Amino acid sequence: MASYWQDFEVPFTPGMNVLSALTEIRRNPVTAGGQATTAVVWESSCLEEVCGACSMRINGVPRQGCSALVEHLPQPITIEPMSKFPVVRDLLVDRSRMFNSLRKVKAWIPIDGTYDLGPGPRQSPKDQSWMYVLSRCMTCGCCLDACPQVNDKSEFMGAAIISQVRLFNAHPTGALHKHRRIEALMGPGGIADCGNAQNCVRVCPKEIPLTQSISEMGRQTAKYAIKRFFAKPDVEM
Repeated sequence: MASYWQDFEVPFTPGMNVLSALTEIRRNPVTAGGQATTAVVWESSCLEEVCGACSMRINGVPRQGCSALVEHLPQPITIEPMSKFPVVRDLLVDRSRMFNSLRKVKAWIPIDGTYDLGPGPRQSPKDQSWMYVLSRCMTCGCCLDACPQVNDKSEFMGAAIISQVRLFNAHPTGALHKHRRIEALMGPGGIADCGNAQNCVRVCPKEIPLTQSISEMGRQTAKYAIKRFFAKPDVEM
């Protein structure tokens, strides 16, 4: 079905955010012209800018609907679904592309069973500090939506995935699979496809230093490639 626009008028309430306005529309789905329509569909969960589910384009910028206060936005407010993910309906999109990329780079810490493993490896407060900043990523997809390299003709994973590789490779246990994550970044859609537009760091709602992560992983992949090249034995043809 082709996309279309609808205009709504919503009574203002102090402290109202975009999701509150959408809730008002859902409660009374009638356009500004008086035409009855279907209720607007969107995704949300925590309402505290933690889950990342309510990502949408607000006045042309990808951000979270829960933290976008109506009184701070230019009027009229334009709300669209994110442009780099398939639209399911209205503002609801399918972010499987991003989650599949996280699986591809093994963005988790593997454990041996579900029993109590005891305390994990110790980390210095310095490492804990910068790693915590990266761990705040909520997989909202804003960085992918703002990236010109993410499109239907590219397999580029996006800044969030690259940053998570940096995070899990720095973990004492996660480092056991460091080479697998780096090899995934060196494959199709990996770090070589980054165009360094730096849009990602501008729209990240958690202010994660994504460009630093991209730079660091660029160094790590280059170092790994050199080591792998010289580690290959000579083969007589």
